[in-house]
Amino acid sequence: MTGHRLEGVLETDQVPRRSRDGKHLVLVHERLRDAILRGEVPAGHTTTQAKLASDFGIGRTPLREALRMLQREGLVVSEPNRRVRIAELSASDAEELYVMRISLEAVAVRITTPRLMSAHLAELEGLLAQMAHYMQANDNIGFRKPHRAFHLLLVSGSGDRGMETIGQLFDHAERYRVAFGANTPAVSAERRVEHRSIVDAVSARDADRAACLLVAHYLHTAELILAGLDPSYDLTRLRTAIEAIAPGADRALRQITRRANPAKD
Repeated sequence: MTGHRLEGVLETDQVPRRSRDGKHLVLVHERLRDAILRGEVPAGHTTTQAKLASDFGIGRTPLREALRMLQREGLVVSEPNRRVRIAELSASDAEELYVMRISLEAVAVRITTPRLMSAHLAELEGLLAQMAHYMQANDNIGFRKPHRAFHLLLVSGSGDRGMETIGQLFDHAERYRVAFGANTPAVSAERRVEHRSIVDAVSARDADRAACLLVAHYLHTAELILAGLDPSYDLTRLRTAIEAIAPGADRALRQITRRANPAKD
């Protein structure tokens, strides 16, 4: 996005020049939120409410409400003189996100694994195929939808409240994955093996192994992100959470890495 401007983030034919009801508010909120999560509007970028209203072709009232919603999520920060700043990325925030994801999803996948029916397992296989397709095409935008669906299906037995929280954490982690997740061929190969291993464990109804592999998967991503943000960052919180919830995750991650990169052995 040239000059970090917001023009073009929302095409003019997507939203009327004046928002007449809540549907337009929802559309503006979702599109701006998605642009932030994908990195289209960069972290740390500062603008004004007037500029946003002009770019999006909406009135100040629906814009303020959309910004309040984003602020409650921690995606934007309100500043003096009606200025708005996109929340920064930080090593501390990234670690906290992954501590929370590991803590919640290790339990959720243990609950979900024995509840999945054959149709769910077939759906997981289909999502694996879709993700592989987008990885091979180097299509990170296309990859996002099946990737999100895959992870939410793995924890779908956790209930509505759990799913809502896990989904929001996934979305916030997406900002970091896009910025620092390293979509290199080597990482893509490792990610495919990680996803495959998780599905194999779920299909075998081995809930403990599925949880361990899911935690290893998140550990791998978190390490990549934190290395990009701050190579000297102390991972004590993350390591403590893993040791308490899935102490075999480090070993599982090493095994997965060897499977994905046999030439390194």
